[in-house]
Amino acid sequence: MTGSWLQAGVRGRGPGRTGVRWLERLADLGARPEDTHDERLRQGTLIFSSLLITVISTIWVTTYLAYGDPVSAAIPALYQLVTIVGLAVLARTRRFAIFRTTQLLAFLVLPALLQVSLGGFVASSAMILWAVVTPLAALALLGIRRSVPWLIAFLLELFILGLVDSRLAESPSELPSGFVVTFLVMNVAGTMVSAYVMLSYFVEQRERAHRALEAERERSEHLLLNVLPEPIAERLKTEPGVIAEHYDSVSVLFADLVGFTAHSAVMAAADVVTLLDQVFSAFDRIADAEGVEKIKTIGDAYMLVGGLPNPRPDHLAAVARTALALRDEVARLAAQPGQEWLAIRIGIDSGPVVAGVIGRRKFIYDLWGDTVNTASRMESHGQAGAIQLTARAAAALGPDFTTHPRGTIEVKGKGPMQTFLLDHPNPRIA
Repeated sequence: MTGSWLQAGVRGRGPGRTGVRWLERLADLGARPEDTHDERLRQGTLIFSSLLITVISTIWVTTYLAYGDPVSAAIPALYQLVTIVGLAVLARTRRFAIFRTTQLLAFLVLPALLQVSLGGFVASSAMILWAVVTPLAALALLGIRRSVPWLIAFLLELFILGLVDSRLAESPSELPSGFVVTFLVMNVAGTMVSAYVMLSYFVEQRERAHRALEAERERSEHLLLNVLPEPIAERLKTEPGVIAEHYDSVSVLFADLVGFTAHSAVMAAADVVTLLDQVFSAFDRIADAEGVEKIKTIGDAYMLVGGLPNPRPDHLAAVARTALALRDEVARLAAQPGQEWLAIRIGIDSGPVVAGVIGRRKFIYDLWGDTVNTASRMESHGQAGAIQLTARAAAALGPDFTTHPRGTIEVKGKGPMQTFLLDHPNPRIA
């Protein structure tokens, strides 16, 4: 009941939401800046329960006064006073431990005193039932181990009251039998409702904390998947040590925005970042659509690979389609006013690589090997608007793609190399 009301309050703006805000203010009554969410939760749970019992106590005070029993009326009135003073001290000192201990003692002792003053179990309508709140509250507030002494104290108190009940019954209160039965029903129902409301509030707040934790976990998972391929991320979470694998055949692509460094020198910082975000976000969408893996960006360069971490036989074709789509995207962006200078240079090679995760802080999934170096050289020695491939990559492409020789060029660190240019299947872009 209470949990549903709280959930409705979170979703809406009506009375339920007002109640939730009120409960949150109660939780903050004695909170300190360094208190954790769980500590604030426990404080709010006890404060809410104490106020509820304080309100219910008014029934006992007025009834016992009405029937001329001021001693019995003074006991629940004492609880009301203890609670109000305790809340005032809590708000001033922020020492929740004192308020908690005072309330647990009041829950334990005052119902027993009231039962003694009224004349035992029957005459008091089993007032000791209210002391059941003590071990339950201790369990919620202190945990299992620290709540055990409170449970033992309650059981010991119950045992003693059982031993002396026959003597107490010799001088019972003079309440009408109808009131005794009514109060018995109230005590059973009140104890149950108080314990239920307290635990419902506690469980609801726990569930809210769990949902927040789950959302944070999903956010962290999403961030991890933005850094690492999903299979590598799963391995990193379960397998300690170095993650490194050799792949016999993959295709590596490097793309670079031609002349970006010179243009960025005269652009506002926000414009530089906005343009790169626009370009690379589009590249990410293309890579995802083709099922190839983005590795990283370095400045205005973009690197991706096909065929890992999950090997696939058509990795070169997938990377070639990606390269053509990247070139089309840059051409589309270059058609916008003020961006006519935009052009891309792409290099591709295919062969073996080593892949793995390096670092412990700001770690990265990266590739190493001659294939990576050669693909990088294909890009840096390429032409604006062109997709340059090595001879082995061009030879491995299927009939769905058209290449033509660029000729033999001198490649830094590699010497003379025969290279090819990838043409668009549709001759509208060559």
